[in-house]
Amino acid sequence: MTLRSSLLFAPLLAGAHFAQVASAQAEVPNVVTDMAPIQSLVMQVMGDLGTPDVLMPQGTSPHGYSLRPSEAKAVQDADVVFWTGPQIEPWLEDLIDEIGKNTRSVPLTEVEGATLLDVREGATFERHVHDHDEHAHDEHDDHDDHEDHDHDAHDHDAHEDHGHDDHDHDVHEDHDDHDHDAHEEHEEHAHDDHDHDDHDHDGADGHAWLDPMNAHVWLGAIAEELAELDAENAATYRANAASAQEALDAQIAEIQTELAPLSDMKFIVFHDAYQYFENRFGLSAAGSISIADASAPSPARIKEVQDKVKEIGVDCVFAEPQFNAGLVKTVLDGTDARSEVIDPLGVTLTPGADFYAALMDEVVNSFKACAGE
Repeated sequence: MTLRSSLLFAPLLAGAHFAQVASAQAEVPNVVTDMAPIQSLVMQVMGDLGTPDVLMPQGTSPHGYSLRPSEAKAVQDADVVFWTGPQIEPWLEDLIDEIGKNTRSVPLTEVEGATLLDVREGATFERHVHDHDEHAHDEHDDHDDHEDHDHDAHDHDAHEDHGHDDHDHDVHEDHDDHDHDAHEEHEEHAHDDHDHDDHDHDGADGHAWLDPMNAHVWLGAIAEELAELDAENAATYRANAASAQEALDAQIAEIQTELAPLSDMKFIVFHDAYQYFENRFGLSAAGSISIADASAPSPARIKEVQDKVKEIGVDCVFAEPQFNAGLVKTVLDGTDARSEVIDPLGVTLTPGADFYAALMDEVVNSFKACAGE
């Protein structure tokens, strides 16, 4: 082939190459996640094969979130949605039911082997650091020995019912035409006036991503779901999950060592989001200003928390970047307790595969700051 003919055919050869690449990439599922912690886990499993989309903007509270039309369209177009669960995102469960005709839904709190804890009742809590799964719901197996939850053991049948093939795909064809703030189809999910029962899905606490052992289990489940959708890359998904699980196990061991001296620390949280982390690492909140769905507390609740702070000599009260810091100042008034910031969503962190590990480190540092370290 002459130089001239080489130059002539180069675009065609390049086009053929890109077509082959596109064909290979087309085999990788279109994946959507709900928020940054879950996106991070999925990114670790997918590796270089693809990048999952995330629905909620960084740092946005999942309580009563209202999706933009483009975000709803992403759910509609997805092959699979990995999301935390209906305990904290009932609005997403409803949306997938309505428009996710061909979308596989994987609520991670329903994955076999995950720990699911009951919502704590009342404004103040009795100190009780229970065994990891003492209050876990019966449908979840004990997973203190996490090796039993290797990714190869994931049960696909647990998710077959989430395909939603019997839903009308055209229910929301005009979904993209709606304004975010006037989203008529889902205005019932705005939850401007949060109701406790709206978020208490059978009494379960939805903040399950803050137990890194749940993340360990979920990594395996994510790999098996993707392997089922993309058999050609199954070995890669499973190998990536195993590597991520190993790294997470090492981090869990480090956290246990770091937090062991803090087991007697007395603290109040802004909203009751941290019992999974507390349960895993031997900590115990004395109370929360707001309930688990982060709705506005009553004056009576604030007074009860104030009395608890004074009664037991609380070390610190945690504020959160997503919510009203003025309530924390009210609780602290007239006490020697200090305020620290803790964030269950990692609002200041950079999204990506490393996000989940960074989030765990950030939460650890918040507790250490609470203890004055």
